[in-house]
Amino acid sequence: MIVMKFGGTSVGDARAIDRVASIVQGRLTQRPVVVVSAMSKVTDTLLTMARAAGAGERKAALKLCRSLQERHYNTASELLGTALFTQFHAELGADFEALDELLRGISAVGELTPRTTDHVAAFGEVLSSKIVAAAFSARGLNGSHVDSRDILVTDSNYMQAVPQYDETNERLKTNVQPLLDESQVPVMGGFMGASRAGITTTIGRGGSDFSAAIVGAGLGAERIEIWTDVDGILTTDPRICPDARRIKVIGFDEAAELAYFGAKVLHPATVLPAIQKNIPVYVLNSLNPSCEGTRITTHAPQGQNIFKAIAAKKHITIIQVAAPRMLLAHGFLRAIFEAFDRHKVAVDVVSTSEVSVSLTVDSNHSIPALAADLSKLADVKYEGRKAIVCLVGENLREKPGIAALVFRELADKKIRMISQGASEINLTFVIEEDEVPDVIQRLHKTFFAELDPEVFA
Repeated sequence: MIVMKFGGTSVGDARAIDRVASIVQGRLTQRPVVVVSAMSKVTDTLLTMARAAGAGERKAALKLCRSLQERHYNTASELLGTALFTQFHAELGADFEALDELLRGISAVGELTPRTTDHVAAFGEVLSSKIVAAAFSARGLNGSHVDSRDILVTDSNYMQAVPQYDETNERLKTNVQPLLDESQVPVMGGFMGASRAGITTTIGRGGSDFSAAIVGAGLGAERIEIWTDVDGILTTDPRICPDARRIKVIGFDEAAELAYFGAKVLHPATVLPAIQKNIPVYVLNSLNPSCEGTRITTHAPQGQNIFKAIAAKKHITIIQVAAPRMLLAHGFLRAIFEAFDRHKVAVDVVSTSEVSVSLTVDSNHSIPALAADLSKLADVKYEGRKAIVCLVGENLREKPGIAALVFRELADKKIRMISQGASEINLTFVIEEDEVPDVIQRLHKTFFAELDPEVFA
């Protein structure tokens, strides 16, 4: 069997869902389980209405809810036709009544908690999965809706819940495997699950990819397909380099590195369950289903090019902690990282010298408080508007002169931090944020002028 995950743009309207049905029709002999995101922009709208309700703006929240209801009704009606939609209308209506009641409750209390946020946010996947399953059935695909909250068991860390794999796998085998055995097409919403107590949770934004990998690993899938609106993973951002090329095959670790450092096609956590079961992941384009996409596998071919891709992560802040007398003292570095932990700020790149430690973090509202905390230990400075550039390839430690080739092209640029030794697969450095387009274009022209046809399309 296979798992096919379709993102928000792939199920964004009736035409897109009809296209999804055609793609799934072509995979029926491979016994697919389909995982879908909310329709495009729906999760953002749900979170906006939840915040409005929490701020006491009940009318604004309910107005957004009605517009969302109309969009889903119109999509379902267009897909199902009058007779089938009449039967389906009541089910959708009950979901929107529940959402309406929830928003009124949030507004009355005047507080939006993480638990309630998850409850609201999950409606997008609940609705899209029901509509897609009904559309499949109307087209003879034997679609069967499965509520992911009955399958994906998580802890109670709302908005970023951690899946509980043993219990989830048990439920997959009990509730989803029999549907496959009966030649049905299970359709599930991604992103959401429930705690052991049955309370709705979500596993973080972009979590539908993660959901698909969990389902695939739990059911022993032959492969996991992530259907999006691009042809696969590219050598760099095509908005910066229009000549960016598709990567045919890439390693799990390379793909995860790219995802973490700015490539938006794939959620980084997606690869984890797949790695453990050695299940290949394919990134495919629902707008261009004939394209082979990108295959992500445990061991990718080496290739003749030094690098596979270049990614950039903007909105970075450098924090510099300087304490000449304390740097080498026992426990000093631990104290620094404990401060980051207390403020829940993740570190991307670290560089140390005899008298200071420099670290990069995502720019956010926590940094002034973190800096104030760190200033109890040492002198602290921080600078925003920086970017991390990451070049990814295999066995970079074994290839002499790579850093020289890269930085020769950037001799006129101010490079703030460099990291290579920590990983065999990337060379990372920090630059000014507004330099990203020029830096990416130069490096892409240098390292991707000629491409190995075994690795690149």
